[in-house]
Amino acid sequence: MSKRKVGIIFGGVFEEHPVSVKSAQEVAKNLDTDAYEAYWIGITKSGDWRLCDGPDPSWEDGAHRPVVLSPDRSVHGLLVLDEGSYETIRLDVVLPVLHGKLGEDGAIQGLFELSGIPYVGCDVQSSALCMDKSLAYTIVAEAGIPTPTFWTLYPGDEIDPGVLPYPVFVKPARSGSSFGVSKVSSAAELDEAIATARQYDEKVLIEEGVVAEEIGCAILGNGAELVTGEVDHVALSHGFFKIHQEDAPETGSENATFIVPADIPAEAQELVKTEAQRVYRALGCRGLARVDMFLKADGTVVLNEVNTLPGLTSYSRYPRMMAAAGISMTEFLDRAVTLALEETVR
Repeated sequence: MSKRKVGIIFGGVFEEHPVSVKSAQEVAKNLDTDAYEAYWIGITKSGDWRLCDGPDPSWEDGAHRPVVLSPDRSVHGLLVLDEGSYETIRLDVVLPVLHGKLGEDGAIQGLFELSGIPYVGCDVQSSALCMDKSLAYTIVAEAGIPTPTFWTLYPGDEIDPGVLPYPVFVKPARSGSSFGVSKVSSAAELDEAIATARQYDEKVLIEEGVVAEEIGCAILGNGAELVTGEVDHVALSHGFFKIHQEDAPETGSENATFIVPADIPAEAQELVKTEAQRVYRALGCRGLARVDMFLKADGTVVLNEVNTLPGLTSYSRYPRMMAAAGISMTEFLDRAVTLALEETVR
């Protein structure tokens, strides 16, 4: 049986570039090479697309051939450029290992749709909705799922600091890995926090500080057939969760401990899984996502955010939750690719 040809895209031009590379390195370690022939497409920080041997530490420095994913469906794959000529490589499926802007917001998913190539993960619409936290909250609230109270600031907008119930969190509406996020305890800190968030996105979200435990749920599947990993608990000693901005996350977080399965009652775990699946379906997710939630002392669950291409690094939460449920990284990758191919057939 011939191997399936999978194009694996990683890197990117925005702040989550290093996280993407680390995720791709874990994919390289765990992809079943007996079943898949991998074509590694690295996007440099300056936006160059390169066909390389893999996400090794020097992939951006060496001499690699320029490559593009063709939107022409008759190509159904890659155009590898070489001194005025090109060759084509037909792909069976694309696995985007990209986080944040232009990777998780529907932009590159639009290119995949044009190309006609099956791809792992959420489609254009659900990617865009989940990336914009204010839109995700609006849709989920309409479905009857609790969200934090929030305020949205568009370019040029201002807000009266006196109306906010401190502490609040100020964050870019469309970013990830806690980049640009600030915890604001008083009105005097608000302007600086808004300016920090606007370094990453002109649209800014201000959220009430929810007093609760931070709980996550890894989901894999399409439609009614969803599999969840074991629920996790992010136990914070201080501050807020931002492991991807730490100097040495591989050796452990500076302020967070990850407990899998979460140290919460069994009925609370089941509630989190049920509500996470409701969120997943309300936002039209497919393939995979990590749904982060708050579990309050009264037992109610509130949405925090949805990551449609969650980190797959050695220290990331999604693969840990799946592994605790008996699904290894190798099996997860195989299932994710299979789901992408099945979605195309429907």
